[in-house]
Amino acid sequence: MEYNQDYINALIGGGLIGIAVTLMLYWNGRVTGIAGIIDFALKAIKGDILWRVSFLSGLAIGGVLITSTTTKYIIASSSASVLQISIAGLLVGFGTVMGSGCTSGHGVCGISRLSPRSIIATLVFIAAGVLTVRIFYANSTF
Repeated sequence: MEYNQDYINALIGGGLIGIAVTLMLYWNGRVTGIAGIIDFALKAIKGDILWRVSFLSGLAIGGVLITSTTTKYIIASSSASVLQISIAGLLVGFGTVMGSGCTSGHGVCGISRLSPRSIIATLVFIAAGVLTVRIFYANSTF
């Protein structure tokens, strides 16, 4: 039986994410929701900032390391303008606040804890994404 390497990489990546969020909950008692980590890091609550800054720094450093060592996994092509990307980023940020969390918090951590709110939020995130893509590409063929 022959396997596509992309599927194996995705499986390994998903497993590592699962292990990471489990360890965060076990060792730190915290859900690995990036929006919440950023929110409370910006509030700079004494005694609660070091792990948040370390976590976010690790995300940034990991991104820099992967892009500096290989371009195999990074596809940086878009026909969108900087203005469109900026507006999209602001809308995602607004949606994150409105949804009381992000896809990593709700989708990975919330669903694994069988949180009804997170299951509903994740379904809404996916539906909104599908609808947005369908509207954006309404006049083109997939």
